Amino acid sequence: MSEPMETWLTQEAYDRLQAELDERQGPLRVEITKRIQLAREEGDLKENGGYHAAKEEQGKSEARIRVLRHLIENAKIGSPPAKAGEVAQGQVVTVRFTDGDEERFLLGSREEAAHASIDVYSPTSPLGGAVIGRKVGSEVTYKLPRGERSITVTIVATEAYSG
Repeated sequence: MSEPMETWLTQEAYDRLQAELDERQGPLRVEITKRIQLAREEGDLKENGGYHAAKEEQGKSEARIRVLRHLIENAKIGSPPAKAGEVAQGQVVTVRFTDGDEERFLLGSREEAAHASIDVYSPTSPLGGAVIGRKVGSEVTYKLPRGERSITVTIVATEAYSG
């Protein structure tokens, strides 16, 4: 079994996640609890739509809190160390397809994708997994998600992501 991929976050992404966690554990949690209490006071819970909606929202919020806590506790801040000319998480990668088209993307986490000004591919995505650890100039082939065909790209460049 392979080691789990480390999650690297920019300081900005870390700060956004921490702020979301603080909001969910504080004001949002209090607000949802109040809505549940008010709905309980209306009586019959079996057919009380407001109660069920608030309970569902509470469950989703608590699940997100668990995810945020895990991310914040286990994420590394900054960019992973990378060897010169080698693709690593936290870098902007430029690849050229066989038809000559080029694509630039950030190799990062989905938490970065929410606020990035560039497309973000996960290191576990087909393209991300194919290029990570490879050197500029390498030609790599990867299968599309459905596995019906393969695509070949050449790694043209890597650069640090500046947000």
